[in-house]
Amino acid sequence: MSETATLVRLMTWLSPTFPVGGFNYSHGLEQAVAEGLVTDRTSLQDWITALLEHGSVWNDAVLLAEAWRVAAAGGDLREVSELAEALAGSSERQLETINQGIAFLAASRAWPLPVHGELGEGAAWPVAVGAVAGAAEIALEPALAAFLHSFAANQVQAALRLMPLGQAAGVAVLAALEDKIADVASRAARSGLDDLGSSTLNAEIAAINHETLNSRIFRT
Repeated sequence: MSETATLVRLMTWLSPTFPVGGFNYSHGLEQAVAEGLVTDRTSLQDWITALLEHGSVWNDAVLLAEAWRVAAAGGDLREVSELAEALAGSSERQLETINQGIAFLAASRAWPLPVHGELGEGAAWPVAVGAVAGAAEIALEPALAAFLHSFAANQVQAALRLMPLGQAAGVAVLAALEDKIADVASRAARSGLDDLGSSTLNAEIAAINHETLNSRIFRT
């Protein structure tokens, strides 16, 4: 595929209109806002940056890269999918990653690939994206960058619904994260499973506590 064709496909797969239901999930951000951990543009940017560099999203990027390599080589994806699900730190995180993965696999069958049959109906979200991208011979680093940008954009969209942020401030957060997303995508493209690990304890605790939050907008 040409670079332009790859870009168009990634924009389709990881756009807000692709039917994976990403708008249902805040990844613990709703709880963080309720607890006063995220209150404005600066703290939102810091929250997303921490998840990208040291948190669950870094792990997702490593898992995506591993699934990409396994699928590109025609290997067995079951182990990496099981690992991704096991690394979900709470019941809601498990719900978020599995539901989005199932939805992505179902929608991406419009581009039939052998990997769809191997994964069946279920896989964790980063594994589903990485496996389909690898099987489709889409370059790893652009796939990672698109995946990470999709996460950041979804967090900003959630924040716009949760706090008095404003769209201009939301766009400013995404602009400020461009270099960070590119850097994390580059590191993740060179990563292996030994690089898994997170240290964003507040985010993990927020994700766990969210299921007890009253008047929730999001499922996670």
